[in-house]
Amino acid sequence: MVGIGPGGPQDRTRRAEEAINQSAVIVGYKRYLELIQDLTAGKQLISSGMMQEVERCRAAIEQAAAGAVVSLVSSGDPGVYGMAGLAIELAAEMAPDLAVEIVAGVSAANAAAARLGAPLMLDYAVISLSDLLVPWEKIRERLERVSAADLVTALYNPRSKRRTRQLEEAVEIFLAHRPGATPVGVATAVGTAEESLEITTLDRLLTCDVNMRSIVLIGNTTSKTLGPWLLTPRGYRV
Repeated sequence: MVGIGPGGPQDRTRRAEEAINQSAVIVGYKRYLELIQDLTAGKQLISSGMMQEVERCRAAIEQAAAGAVVSLVSSGDPGVYGMAGLAIELAAEMAPDLAVEIVAGVSAANAAAARLGAPLMLDYAVISLSDLLVPWEKIRERLERVSAADLVTALYNPRSKRRTRQLEEAVEIFLAHRPGATPVGVATAVGTAEESLEITTLDRLLTCDVNMRSIVLIGNTTSKTLGPWLLTPRGYRV
């Protein structure tokens, strides 16, 4: 399992590149394979589309069980909304003696935070707004709790063309606990040619261009902007 970071080659780790270089077979979502095409010449590529995670994992395990060195690639970190857990579960069922290694990657929240400034300097939460695998009521409950706890919050999968109400409800929940002027950062397609960054406020977030390639970072009650930066003070200066 190899995390390739948020997208660009500069955000890949050396360990990830070495793992891919040592592999004969590379398995992944089509867009992820496109992001690492500079590393895959001469290798067998197995790709599939969205919602085919189980099929990809099974294909990777079958190839590895047959003796190939395989990299199953995931964007960001494979253990953060990736397929590391699924791969471990399926490998335990299909090939219990298979050697499995998890290669960490730069997660989207951390990549976004670095481009926006230093918003994750204190305790923070990470929540996906996608309700494909988790019921929306459970996600709402988590949003209520982290907003009330004054945690800086990173929102993954914030809005798609068909799924817009979730972000609207999330903003409503946070506005019940934080001022409208709370700073918010939106980082989209970090590390790629399509990267865009915007610092706004909680009460203006819904006017921003937010999509499935965006990470939304909502500050806590101490977060602030300083010039072009969004930051949450750590408390070093009192």
